[in-house]
Amino acid sequence: MTTEILINVAPRENRAALIENGVLTELFVERQSRRGIVSNLYKGRVQRVLPGMQAAFIDVGLERTAFLHAADIATTASKTASPDSTLIGAGPSVDDIRSLVREGDDILVQVVKDPMGTKGARLTTFVALPSRLMVYMPRGEGVGVSARIDDEAERARLKSLVSDCVPHNASGGYIVRTAAQGATADQIREDIQYLARLWQHVRERGLLAQAGQLVYEDLPLPTRILRDELARGVDRVLVDNATSHARMLEFAASFMPGSTTAVELYSGARPIFDLHGIEEEIGKALERSVSLKSGGHLVIDQTESMTTIDVNTGGFVGHRNLEDTIYRTNLEAAVAIARQLRLRNLGGIIIIDFIDMTDPAHRTQVLEALQRALAGDHAQTHIASVSSLGLVEMTRKRTRDSLEHLLCAPCPSCEGRGFVRTPETVCHEIFREIVRQSRQFQSRELLILAHQNVIDRLLDDESAVLAELEHQVGRPIKLQVEALYGFDQYDVVLA
Repeated sequence: MTTEILINVAPRENRAALIENGVLTELFVERQSRRGIVSNLYKGRVQRVLPGMQAAFIDVGLERTAFLHAADIATTASKTASPDSTLIGAGPSVDDIRSLVREGDDILVQVVKDPMGTKGARLTTFVALPSRLMVYMPRGEGVGVSARIDDEAERARLKSLVSDCVPHNASGGYIVRTAAQGATADQIREDIQYLARLWQHVRERGLLAQAGQLVYEDLPLPTRILRDELARGVDRVLVDNATSHARMLEFAASFMPGSTTAVELYSGARPIFDLHGIEEEIGKALERSVSLKSGGHLVIDQTESMTTIDVNTGGFVGHRNLEDTIYRTNLEAAVAIARQLRLRNLGGIIIIDFIDMTDPAHRTQVLEALQRALAGDHAQTHIASVSSLGLVEMTRKRTRDSLEHLLCAPCPSCEGRGFVRTPETVCHEIFREIVRQSRQFQSRELLILAHQNVIDRLLDDESAVLAELEHQVGRPIKLQVEALYGFDQYDVVLA
């Protein structure tokens, strides 16, 4: 499989596209106005402590206060005696969070989930500082290895290397990342030294910072993509900005010396995202319907609580029988769904309504195809079960806003409902408003302000009703088109 990354750098927006075999698989967008803050460290101040929720709200200088659960608060008792307890993600059980934090306390916190919708950021005090090969946890202990490295001999080698390279008087724990597979002792040692310097820098800045100030910020998107994605079999990275290219080469030379040749400056006449039709694919990823090559299609609806995906045969009639047609459509849909989840960055609860199949073997094979297609997803996914109604229930870890929430806003006409009242409905509302106004107030005439479609209907299909109403209220009724009004917006003005 050929994999490449295309990076488009603009004055206030950076975008990175992950291309697998010429197909857009994943899109990363970072805007200056709303740059992601996951992994950022802040000096926070406790605003409210809620014992009933075992949580606290922390002011870190963002628009909304952030959320810190008791299980995410590190204490001296957080470390366990087991030498293998490296993946620390929860503190000890406590009866009352007030024994850990109090209102007005200053605390060093790290963001583990971006603010989404009306929810503030999710925080932890279990600081994790990433480098190219490892993650350092100052409040952890021991050495762990990424589960994606499944060779037991390599896991043991890496764990031994890290243990040997860590100074005896050093504290903290390490997680060896997938990128470290095949790393040498010198590379491991360099990463450990870099992380030690970084933690020292963070501690010093944390002591001097005021509450609500940023202490440490993660790398910008172009460099972060190198750190996180380049080791996953990426053949080439193209970037269309000379300054970013130079910074990426410098970063690669420092942390990935063997990968500098993969980073190239794109200087073609065509915009870089015109390659492989990426701009067109982004546009399709914002649409509700996704066409399948067979003629079927998916319908994807994203709501506040979950995402639903409906599979339809559409124009695909098959060549054998109905069951075979349904089976083949569902197989194609399973692969397409896995790609759309990554491309649109859909997370949380996901309900998939495959077309009903009568053959149990077909149902099993479709689920297996979905699991295989999800295997390449970097986000954690879990297929829970098939419900009694035949719906596939699954979850996908949500760490950042979906593509739709990032690039789109609710429609100003329908306010996100997805529908507007018809011109006929609006006309009847106007008729009722005319009667109401004429009975309550005196005026020489009535002026109706509405959208062009509504005015057209009043002059055409509803003209007889309007004339009768004019006679009933005993005063002239005038019509005026308002170009800035929405489809179902109107006013009845007394003149």
